Amino acid sequence: MSPPGPSRPALQPSGSLGALPRERQLTIFERLETLARRAESQGPLRPAAALFAVVLALMGLGLLVQASHAATTLPPEAFLGALGEQAWFRFAGLCALLGAARLGPSGIRRFLPALIVAMAILLVLVFVPPLGVVVNGSHRWIELGVRFQPSELARIVVVLWIADRCVRLGPWVRDVRRGVVPMLFVGLSFFLLIACETDLGGAILLLLCTFATMWVGGARPSHVAGTFTVVAGGALAAGFALIPYIRRRIEMFLGTQSNQQVADSLVAISHGGLFGQGLGQGVHRNLGVPYLESDFVFAQVGEELGLFGMLLLLALFCAFLWYSLQLVLSLRDRFDALASFGLLVSTALQAMLHVQVVAGLAPPKGMTLPLVSHGGTSLVVSCLGVGLALGAARRQGAGR
Repeated sequence: MSPPGPSRPALQPSGSLGALPRERQLTIFERLETLARRAESQGPLRPAAALFAVVLALMGLGLLVQASHAATTLPPEAFLGALGEQAWFRFAGLCALLGAARLGPSGIRRFLPALIVAMAILLVLVFVPPLGVVVNGSHRWIELGVRFQPSELARIVVVLWIADRCVRLGPWVRDVRRGVVPMLFVGLSFFLLIACETDLGGAILLLLCTFATMWVGGARPSHVAGTFTVVAGGALAAGFALIPYIRRRIEMFLGTQSNQQVADSLVAISHGGLFGQGLGQGVHRNLGVPYLESDFVFAQVGEELGLFGMLLLLALFCAFLWYSLQLVLSLRDRFDALASFGLLVSTALQAMLHVQVVAGLAPPKGMTLPLVSHGGTSLVVSCLGVGLALGAARRQGAGR
């Protein structure tokens, strides 16, 4: 007689799952905590180095695109001058990035009250001739030896001030009177100054960065989301009712009016196909599509480099987001981490808005693509913001 075999487990009745192990669904916050622990163990220097490489790649791609645009829109005698200007902008941006990396957010923290006042004065001076320069009916530029947009720099200063305020308040950041109201007053004051230029898109971008920094800094989500909804919605409603050009752009987005610029940019993208027409071979820049090198540069990438080029550009910005998140989560100093978050999310949000406008997913708005578009102020300020975040990583890495 053969020995008895091992006992077999009793079968569960049909439909019964009582004895089976149940899987637990992880939430996004638990995944972020896991990522934070992993990033903290690795330190900030590794994601900082990767982020620096991504920025260099974006600046290099931008130089190629700008050289291609200048080669086919300018006479030969002006091409070298335009190319030299773009190279100079990128050199100045790299110097700003490396200089800011030496300081970090903590290096300029004590100067933030004076910087807030200085930025407010500059935003008022854009309306005062001869310092203020009017371009296309907008008071966005100021001439102080060099021409630049104070609103770009103001966004960095406001983010740093909000981060400092959140850290100093501690648990009081959730209090309405002591925490929320002073930060809202500063953020809304700058929002109104920039909106009056008129630059509603830039004003809303500043507001988004302000509220994102407040939320991550500990403010109540209901205060942040509720106030943003009221302010942004009210600004759009007031602009629609009182400012003709904003009304036209909202109507273009809703489809009640056509926008030839957006339509032409979509045609340029479709003309590129899979691998594009090649650098310098795009034709739509000479067929009436204005600002193809700046506010609609993503369309130029689509026409000349095709779907491959657009995906490459989007992949670089996704890498920018990924390494930015790793860098922020690895920082132990609360002010450095919060300031770096606000600075890096500012660049990411600007890139997202640019792509949405070009793709027709947002109302038409003059929004440059950071590190790629033509424009010295945007390039240098983007490098300055990223450099400050890299400075926070450098400071912690040196102290490890």
